[in-house]
Amino acid sequence: MAKTETARDDILASLAEVFREHGYEGTTLALISEATGLGKGSLYNFFPSGKEQMAIEVLASIDRWFNEKIYAPLRTAADPAKGIADMYTATNEYFRSGQRVCLVGVVALGASRDLFGEGVKVYFAGWVDALAAALRRLGNDKADARRKSEQAVLEIQGALVLARAFDDSKVFSRALKESEARLKK
Repeated sequence: MAKTETARDDILASLAEVFREHGYEGTTLALISEATGLGKGSLYNFFPSGKEQMAIEVLASIDRWFNEKIYAPLRTAADPAKGIADMYTATNEYFRSGQRVCLVGVVALGASRDLFGEGVKVYFAGWVDALAAALRRLGNDKADARRKSEQAVLEIQGALVLARAFDDSKVFSRALKESEARLKK
């Protein structure tokens, strides 16, 4: 069973990169087969409902990662300031210093938005809510914590787009440092 789960995790990681690079609409079975090394039959064995199921499972795996590595630590860290610092470190690592686009953002902006809109909303709301919880534990009132949290997530997402547009990961790294510094004020 563990071997099957590991294989599925590897497949989901490959699928995520194909969806990141081509978007949901531009991702074809040929691209998926090339990235995963699996033929159509094997892909449908893993994902009987096809490409939509693949995307749903990829988004769910991203959500699990963010819940484990970002949201839960923000909510439960004994030191909320360290939880926030760890969020920026994990975010930088996850997005490979801005070299990896946010798949959830790609889906949110694409024509497939209606298919995955609820999952996109849950992802961003989870991040904003978890960060706001940490900021409240640092003494911010509820409204200020929410505003700062939304601004920080906005800065991270915007920095991803700009770093990609400029093909310059330093844009992302600089934006993360500046965003983190603003939250400490």
